[in-house]
Amino acid sequence: MIHKTWYDNPTTKQITCVHVDAKKFTVENVLTPGKVYDVKNESDEFYFVVDDTGKMGGFYKEYFEEK
Repeated sequence: MIHKTWYDNPTTKQITCVHVDAKKFTVENVLTPGKVYDVKNESDEFYFVVDDTGKMGGFYKEYFEEK
């Protein structure tokens, strides 16, 4: 149930969205290229951030660039 406390977790780093050209999923509705997002959790292939809708989401790392 760790996902229930992710909003309160400290930010581990900040990343910038570089593109929303998804091959399989629709991400242009929830991410904005050029916007900086706070990483709340991270796995080997995903960043977990609060997206533009205000909800926590897991997104492939290929959409982002580390600052």
